[in-house]
This record gives sequence, structure tokens and C-alpha cells, in this order.
Amino acid sequence: MDTNESSAGYLALHESGELRERAETACEILKDCIVCPQECHVNRLQGEVGFCSSGSRPLISSYGPHFGEEPPLVGRNGSGTIFLTNCNMRCMFCQNYEISQCGKGTEISCEALAEIMLRLQQRGCHNINFVSPSHFVPPLIRAVDIAAGEGLHIPLVYNSGGYDSVSTLRLLESVFDIYMPDAKYGRNEVAWELSHAKHYVEQMHAALKEMHRQVGDLKTIGKIAIRGMIIRHLVLPHNLASSELVLRFIAEEISKDSYVNIMDQYRWPGGILDEASNPSHLFSLLQRPITADEYAYAVQCAREEGLHRGF
Repeated sequence: MDTNESSAGYLALHESGELRERAETACEILKDCIVCPQECHVNRLQGEVGFCSSGSRPLISSYGPHFGEEPPLVGRNGSGTIFLTNCNMRCMFCQNYEISQCGKGTEISCEALAEIMLRLQQRGCHNINFVSPSHFVPPLIRAVDIAAGEGLHIPLVYNSGGYDSVSTLRLLESVFDIYMPDAKYGRNEVAWELSHAKHYVEQMHAALKEMHRQVGDLKTIGKIAIRGMIIRHLVLPHNLASSELVLRFIAEEISKDSYVNIMDQYRWPGGILDEASNPSHLFSLLQRPITADEYAYAVQCAREEGLHRGF
């Protein structure tokens, strides 16, 4: 087996013409946009914008080999990461808020995006890693179809906040080889206050189940990911993420063999909001790093649930 086998799905879809058909189906959704759970019902094809402040063409802020991702993605040559601009959530602690909330980026064509993918492959990257793709699924499918016709063959990574629509994810079956969603919160009221994501818990649960149905647990060859799911969970101060609930869900309803990255890099970024302009009573609780005990608690929860990969 070689790494190309994991990408047979999108290549076969391209060769059959189905990938183009899916791109057209996805594009139709933009006329009354329900691409993500925000369900803004705006016509993005006519220049209207909703929560994500994005039109019908992809916006990117940067791209290149990335060596700060999970080891199975990075390998020796890096993950070919493409940072998409804007987001379908507004996390008040986002480290990349200039990209996700301030719109830092450039609008490009699907053809230009396909060329970027091919350049990253030529540089030896082990995969193409789309960061914050949820609001740009229609043009991404089109760009993958173009790139597949020009020789793209490495695995594709869908790196999202976990706030994804199941109906949209079904358009991606056999297109993406690796799903890397966040599982951010265990309680809806916190998700709403901190990220403006309504019904986050139910949406995230449904999305992760669908992702896992499509690709299963993480599979590697020579320590390099070729297919499957990597789940990220960021530990927050004062256990605002309710880590025990998130990790129990993963163990009981996804798989005890899930690869879970329990992340300890939370930092209050500043610059997004000030307390006077923010109505959330949780604001002050975010303004410190996590403690060693808070991180240890999350890891302990994972182990008690039988999770054993990734952290």
C-alpha cells in the first residue's frame, strides 16, 4: 500500500465526473446558504454575505508547509496547509482572529486554489490541509476537481471547528481522506457565549459521527496519516470546555481508538474584545493560561474513558 491509495476516492470521483456534479450541487446551496449550521439563507452567488462574511469565491490568508500540526500529518516534509479566511464561529479566544474575524486574506479563483494545492504537492508535503473550510465547501470541491485533473493525488485534510452541517459533509464523502475537527465544548450555553455557535454540542456530535462513518479511525503508513479522523480538544481555563463531557462522547459514541489531541496551548490573545464591549459573564475567566492541574484533569478524563491514542 502507498499513500496514493487513500486518495483513490477523489480521483475516482473526478474521473467519473461525479466530483464536478457535487461541486455544482454545493454551489446551488449558496443561493440560499445553509452550507454550515449558521444557516444564514443569504444568496452568496449574488454577493450577499452572512455570518461568515464570505462570498462564493475562496479567500485565503496564507499557505505553505506547516510543521506545527500533529505528527502524523507533518512527517518529514510538513503538512501542506492552506489557511482560509473568515470562519463560521466567533471564538473570543481565537489565536488567529485577524484571519478568522477581521477578514485578513485575498480572494482567489478555484483555478488559483487548485494551483496552490499542486505547488504544495510538488514541495513534498504529505497532504493538503484546509484550515477553517466549513464555509467554503462549494468552491473547495470545485478546486479539488480541477487539481485532480492536473495530477493532485495526496490525501486531503478537512481541518474544522467541528461546527459542520451533516448534509454538507455528505457531499464530501470520498473527497476528504482525513477529517480533523475540533470538539470544543460539552455545553451549549458556553459554546454560544464564547463562540456564537448555536446548538454547538448537537451539531458537533452529529458532524463527528458522520466524519467517522466516512473515514473511520486514523490509519498511518510509516507514521504518516493516510486516512481517518484526528480530533482536537482545547483545554480551557476553569474547565469551560467541560472536557469530561467531550471526552466521554468521543469514547462512547465515536471510538475508544480515536486519535485525540488534548491541547494545552490556550492563551488569551487580546485584541479581539475588551470587557466593556463584551456582554459575556465568562469574559474574565478566559484571561489567564490553563494550569497544569487543569490539563492533567482532561488527560485523566480521557484515560478513564478508555481513550489511548494521541495525547
